[in-house]
Amino acid sequence: MKVRLLLSLLAMAATAITEPLQAQTPQLQKLHNDLNLTPQQEITWQTFEAATMIDPQEAARRRSAAQTMPSLSAPQRVDLSIAAMEADVASYKRRGAALKVFYASLTAMQQAIFDHETMLQQ
Repeated sequence: MKVRLLLSLLAMAATAITEPLQAQTPQLQKLHNDLNLTPQQEITWQTFEAATMIDPQEAARRRSAAQTMPSLSAPQRVDLSIAAMEADVASYKRRGAALKVFYASLTAMQQAIFDHETMLQQ
């Protein structure tokens, strides 16, 4: 049962990870426009924006791992799942660091806009 749950979570994570935020998504462009960034803030925005994009090679590795799963033994699938989750954590940490640097460059008003526009919709 736990292995099935783990594999389901991996499948969900793989789907989410292979759908990258692109630099010109309408939501990201709207956020950029609404923040009215200064030239100095644009530098941290560019770093933040780059951090939101998925490395195409990483996406390819994810797809390959998902396709390989059916041919692996249960212990191999668990090891592959753990490796993928560790890669996810590293990616989230990298993105989080870029977000924190960018966020710190914003004024209180801009932070409020950022918080509102990036809140997950339920």
